[in-house]
Amino acid sequence: GMGMSRGQRLRKVELPLAAPVILAGVRTSVIINIGTATIASTVGASTLGTPIIIGLSGFNTAYVIQGALLVALAAIIADRLFERLVQALSQHAK
Repeated sequence: GMGMSRGQRLRKVELPLAAPVILAGVRTSVIINIGTATIASTVGASTLGTPIIIGLSGFNTAYVIQGALLVALAAIIADRLFERLVQALSQHAK
């Protein structure tokens, strides 16, 4: 931007253009973290993966499915929220 200081250019031009890409990375990280937190139950942490681990150790398919559905639902909801946020920022940047 001609006539803008570095700070103004960053705030008014570069960050609005970069925001969708930055949020896409955060979106991916959140989904990966939901999956990783599920695995934390294997080392004794109480997480969304606890029903899966209990079901696997007790051969209880219903617990495994319940836990898997909860984790999948959490990942889908997080993904949709970030998708809407990226769309809103993309519209705002135009």
